[in-house]
Amino acid sequence: MKVIEHLKTITHHRHLVRQHCFQVGLYWQGLTHDLSKFSPTEFLVGAKYFQGDRSPNNAEREAKGYSSSWLHHKGRNKHHFEYWIDYSRTQERLLGGMKMPVRFVVEMFMDRIAACKTYQKDEYTDGSPWEYHKKSRLVHEIMHEESLRLLEHFLQMLGECGEDATFSYVKRFLKQERKRAVRQFFGICLRGGNRKSES
Repeated sequence: MKVIEHLKTITHHRHLVRQHCFQVGLYWQGLTHDLSKFSPTEFLVGAKYFQGDRSPNNAEREAKGYSSSWLHHKGRNKHHFEYWIDYSRTQERLLGGMKMPVRFVVEMFMDRIAACKTYQKDEYTDGSPWEYHKKSRLVHEIMHEESLRLLEHFLQMLGECGEDATFSYVKRFLKQERKRAVRQFFGICLRGGNRKSES
């Protein structure tokens, strides 16, 4: 059991995610990111299968055929696309990814950056998160196509333009998204009010 090492790793990871989320205005998500990792179900597994250069969930999966820590984690953290998998409404497949709110796609983006920085250390580059994503691209195809397209847009931009330019873009993107949501909300309210007055 490598309790101290695992605690340092997840604390460092959360610090990086918090820092990056704050840079784009996601304060609450930055503060609450991955808190379930401190639960006994996740923390004890992480300490037991601690690797240092990759997720302990992978080591648990290799040892047991599944990861109890991951199954617990993905159902409690909305920045993981697996949280949003539900029965599909189309005939093409039984299960499918639902469209993720943009703020959780952004948190997922920051999570990928922080994970690569944590495990790759000095070998990290702005292209690392995109390279890591490409290795698991087949798994991500179950994501909602719009959510996947947005995530990959951010990852590719990071590799091509760097962190400062990409984070500035993401911050503006989130502001525009909030404005759209407010307009949509008031549009629904106004339409509802008009229907009541007509009746």
